[in-house]
Amino acid sequence: MQKLFLFIVSILCYHSVNAQDYSIQGNVISDNQNLKVSVLLIEAKKQTLTDSLSNFEFNRLKSATYNLKISAIGYRTVYVKIELKKDTVLTNIKLESLDEKLNEVVVTGTQKEVNRLESPVPVEIFTATFFRKNPTPSIFEALQNVNGVRPQLNCNICNTGDIHINGLEGPYTMVLIDGMPIVSSLSTVYGLSGIPNDLVERIEVVKGPASSLYGSEAVGGLINIITKKVQNAAAFSADFMATDYKEFNTDIGFKFNVSPKVSVLTGINYFKYGNKVDHNHDGFTDVTLQDRVSVFQKWNIMRKENRIFSVAARYLYEDRWGGEMSWNKSFRGGNEVYGESIYTKRLEFIGNYQLPVKEKMFVAFSLTNHDQDSRYGTTSYIAKQQIAFSQLTWDKKIGKNDLLFGAALRYTFYDDNTPATSSSSIINAVNQPEKILLPGLFVQDEIKLNKTHSFLTGLRYDYNSIHGSIITPRLAYKLSLNEKNIIRINAGTGFRVVNIFTEDHAALTGARDVIINNDLKPERTYNINLNYIKKVYLKDGSFLGLDLSAFYTYFNNRIIGDFDTNPNQIIYDNLNGHAVSKGLTANVDMTFSSGLKFILGATYQDVSFTENGIKQQQILTEKFSGTWAISYKLRKLNLGIDYTGNVYSPMRLPLLGDLDPRRPFSPTWSIQNIQLVYDGFKNIEIYGGVKNLLNFTPNKGTPFIIARSNDPFDKNVQFAPNGQVLVTPDNPYGLTFDPNYVYAPNQGIRGFIGVRVNIK
Repeated sequence: MQKLFLFIVSILCYHSVNAQDYSIQGNVISDNQNLKVSVLLIEAKKQTLTDSLSNFEFNRLKSATYNLKISAIGYRTVYVKIELKKDTVLTNIKLESLDEKLNEVVVTGTQKEVNRLESPVPVEIFTATFFRKNPTPSIFEALQNVNGVRPQLNCNICNTGDIHINGLEGPYTMVLIDGMPIVSSLSTVYGLSGIPNDLVERIEVVKGPASSLYGSEAVGGLINIITKKVQNAAAFSADFMATDYKEFNTDIGFKFNVSPKVSVLTGINYFKYGNKVDHNHDGFTDVTLQDRVSVFQKWNIMRKENRIFSVAARYLYEDRWGGEMSWNKSFRGGNEVYGESIYTKRLEFIGNYQLPVKEKMFVAFSLTNHDQDSRYGTTSYIAKQQIAFSQLTWDKKIGKNDLLFGAALRYTFYDDNTPATSSSSIINAVNQPEKILLPGLFVQDEIKLNKTHSFLTGLRYDYNSIHGSIITPRLAYKLSLNEKNIIRINAGTGFRVVNIFTEDHAALTGARDVIINNDLKPERTYNINLNYIKKVYLKDGSFLGLDLSAFYTYFNNRIIGDFDTNPNQIIYDNLNGHAVSKGLTANVDMTFSSGLKFILGATYQDVSFTENGIKQQQILTEKFSGTWAISYKLRKLNLGIDYTGNVYSPMRLPLLGDLDPRRPFSPTWSIQNIQLVYDGFKNIEIYGGVKNLLNFTPNKGTPFIIARSNDPFDKNVQFAPNGQVLVTPDNPYGLTFDPNYVYAPNQGIRGFIGVRVNIK
């Protein structure tokens, strides 16, 4: 009887234990503190919303296996599996916004930190994650997937280039690093390739006028490369990538604390390509050989009341050459074997210091030294450029007025061995380096009338020690219909002083003579830009973002190189007429709750100049371009897939005369890439894929791309008394050596593989 009693008690106790109630509590975090999140306990068919502190709770649950579905409109749905055997607390369940740029802070449009949606100036943001979808060894190449921005190669031999925004050439684009205008003029051609990707936090792009804040070079737009904040950087990071073209790129970054108040971030980049390739069989290297090292260091000093003080420095050395396959350095500058050899040494120093006063005042400064020693065949180009820049800004709010006052001073020293820096006397030519002092004052006022309407006005006055006074006004208006519909209008003027030899590589390479007919007058522009942003949050949790723009720029005194009048010359002069750049651009960002993501872009543009009543399309400028990045994450396999690419419509190409057999227009062409990324290891990513899937190169469909590659010094070319090239049996098309027929990278399909290490 006693045994029976004990057995019954044990059965009752067992059922009592298993019938015990448990609870699930949790906390959800996101970039929106007021976000209401739905939490569904699928098996129990219970649903609740998070409270004002983003907490949720389910009570009186039996021991079992449950799946939580946590969702909110505009955010990626999260599933959590729970083996419930006791009261369970889930902390910091993170929701990722489907709109990655929802609460991004930008600084480029107004020179002050502001939420991207609040900025009256449209600013496009591209994070390091975006550029990893198609890994490249330099910022120059990385920009190929940004809509409306095209890295343009200017030489088939040395592969130098510049950045086009909405069809305007590189000199119309200002490139900043941490807000400092240190990539300009001479370094526009050679400096972009040495910026290590691993230390870039994001890149901000402004298309359209920005001269009232940034000066005369920001005519067509600007690109601000923002490096990582020391406190946000990983303790150690590394990225190693190689291709089957035998390109090798290494990025290493690490930070350490010198003291409790001083932290230092260091980045080292090394790129090596030493493989001679001549797949088009013209006797010249298809791709420039490069040996490049860049060292970057950024110091952050903690101060009272969290005032800012940071300084950074970067050193770049690059040795690049291209030319005949048999060239080596013993032929440098000679006339036996043709080669283009460029040595670049560059030192940059930048800083930002917040003054120890109650007002919000900053002093920013930069110093750069750029040395270039180059040989283009027998043409020697040795140049030195030094720039000192400082700027004081005062950010002041008075009622509805958000004011920014600024005073800037820029000194530029430039010297080279060309006629550009020598006196006009032929007999007693004297070297006369260019020295330009450019002080300036600017004021900006953003007026928020209410939540719907805001205005921004700006005015800048600069005094150029050579060209005199420069005034550049600016006006912007933002209409916020609601948080999902925003309209912006921006208008302004621009002013640009041209230096042919530092900005146009065609003036140096090949056999053409440079002719400057008159004293070149500064260019002036007038620009207007209309922008519309639409955000759509779908019921299934997906997100659709639209960014539409229309732009128009009118030029006076436009300076254009004439390649057509005389095939032996490039004739530079101010346009006797006007030039116009106009077009439409669209960006579409689609993110599905399943993890599929589309980033699509398209630009239609008409860039032309009218002289003596005759309209012509600008050379090397496409009418239409498109970009895309399609990504999908197989979460169970820890595998990401990225498919990226671009497409360009035909563009007019520089021919050497009526008999030149090469195509006058390029074909429609596209570069496409695919990548797989595995992140199943702790702190390690392994990636690999294929670049240029279509194996497109510009030599296809044309008899040659380098004119007279068999006679690069024009030793067998015969000329008429008027300078025209004679047609001979050895030269049936009447051509001279010229490598400027280039519109696309001359590098075919290739595989790549890499590994990233990131230790917090």
